Amino acid sequence: MKKIFAIFVALTLPLGPLAAQDDDGTSLMERGAQQFLEGLLQEIEPAWTEMQGFMDAMGPAMIELMEEVKDWSVYDPPEILDNGDIIIRRKPDPENRPIPDPERDPAPELTPQIEL
Repeated sequence: MKKIFAIFVALTLPLGPLAAQDDDGTSLMERGAQQFLEGLLQEIEPAWTEMQGFMDAMGPAMIELMEEVKDWSVYDPPEILDNGDIIIRRKPDPENRPIPDPERDPAPELTPQIEL
């Protein structure tokens, strides 16, 4: 019985790579990867279409805003209020900014602290 099983295994081992090839020469792994990517593209397509519509609608407004604001460094990061409004505050002018007091507000250490 063991000899018959050994002969069967010996004869079927070379057939493994042949069975993994399709008529067009692609392996099962290649076909699986291709099907995975196609499925991923089908899942992403609605979101991609929506994003393209958003960019078509907002693109001209963003370009206009970028042309109007010359220096973004003079603004604080945007804040979202409780009612959903978004505000972007302008930083105080350098001459109107408070001068930091080194005794009261020491400068932070710039060396990283490593704990073992």
